[in-house]
Amino acid sequence: MALPKANRLKSRKDFQAVFREGTRRHGSYLTLRALRPSSSRMPSLDAVATTTQPTDSANPVSTRIGISISTKVSKRAVVRNRLKRQIAAALHKLLPKLLPGFRLVVIVKPTAAQECVREQFLQELEQLLAQAEVLNGY
Repeated sequence: MALPKANRLKSRKDFQAVFREGTRRHGSYLTLRALRPSSSRMPSLDAVATTTQPTDSANPVSTRIGISISTKVSKRAVVRNRLKRQIAAALHKLLPKLLPGFRLVVIVKPTAAQECVREQFLQELEQLLAQAEVLNGY
């Protein structure tokens, strides 16, 4: 099951911001990079905060997620795409529990291709999201 379009992290600029400023949480199969919503990160910039707060209060920004799988995981695109679909399905189940406004990037480690299955993805993702304080009521 694919992620809804509103929950996808698409642009290179967004990925770079998450990699540059986000916090890291490591698991045995996955690494999670999480970037908090910008309005709570920079309260000193009054101009930015006032322009983003009315839109955030009227319509909260959904959490956007990107999945990164290197060719180091597997040279075969079929394997990488299967892993990406499994992670997306696990994230789809966790979407209602996620706090709004976060930008997340899930990075797959090379060990995932050999020995990881869907249940392990779901369990490890939930654990990493709780560590990064992204889950609602972590």
